[in-house]
Amino acid sequence: MFPIHRPRRLRTNEVIRRMVRETSLSPDDFIYPLFVTFGKGVRKEVSAMPGCFQESADEAVRNAKEAHSLGIPSVLLFGIPEQKDERGTAAYDEGGVVQNAVKAIKDAIPDLYVITDVCMCEYTSHGHCGIIEAGDVANDATLELLAREALSHAKAGADMVAPSDMMDGRVEAIRLALDDEGFPNVPIMSYAAKYASAFYGPFREAAESTPQFGDRSSYQMDSANRREALKEVALDVEEGADIVMVKPALSYLDIISDVRENFDVPVAAYNVSGEYSLVKAAARLGWIDEERMMMEVLTSIKRAGADLILTYFAKDAAKVLNR
Repeated sequence: MFPIHRPRRLRTNEVIRRMVRETSLSPDDFIYPLFVTFGKGVRKEVSAMPGCFQESADEAVRNAKEAHSLGIPSVLLFGIPEQKDERGTAAYDEGGVVQNAVKAIKDAIPDLYVITDVCMCEYTSHGHCGIIEAGDVANDATLELLAREALSHAKAGADMVAPSDMMDGRVEAIRLALDDEGFPNVPIMSYAAKYASAFYGPFREAAESTPQFGDRSSYQMDSANRREALKEVALDVEEGADIVMVKPALSYLDIISDVRENFDVPVAAYNVSGEYSLVKAAARLGWIDEERMMMEVLTSIKRAGADLILTYFAKDAAKVLNR
């Protein structure tokens, strides 16, 4: 009882606050997403995501080197191909943009851990995450293409593959393909609980992946559902996922916490484009302290239970943490 119990005693100064802090961030927690495109010397800023770029492989190497120098251990690659078609054939082209970028980055920075996004939406002319039949994505027909894409990434030297499509059974299909072709040690980080979210808006400019009709509600999760996330995660773990991801992060901290409490596997969370752009926009208007809000957002994701955070803030946050 007061005055015996005075919690403020442990908030007196920064030293004691740091000593008793329950949640800490490190550059080791971050995975830095990169958008790789065709060509050479290409570095085009994404208007809705200040500080993020569509980059050719040579520029992506430079960006990845900077991230590595800051202590960030990993990058996640998204691809923007030169040509798109209904079946997204560029996704599994062994000379594709992601495949070439993987080789270039691993040659230049062997110690950097390279993860590849496995999905069809950046590569299809219609912008959806698989083969279209009767106006919707055909789940089972899409699995073969996702497996081919993941396998092409592994052959290029990817350290890990990360399927983001939300097709039922895709983790098992990819695991079997990798194992059958001699890549049993390539892990899978599944976008296990990926919601149909308005927070993806800026990303669709960056990845040029806006659906040409409809939306992705028939395969991504309903944002109102909480229990369903545990079912999705359980299925992916059963199929062989090594790491499970919740996406988005900031509006789904309860889901991150639920997954952390219920599964004994590493949990990743994606601090997505809309969350990033909101902070950037408010900072440009002078309404917030960008650095403080960035660190508070990332700390909240870690506090909720994420072991790994995919974030466009990775380099900026690492610079703060390295001071």
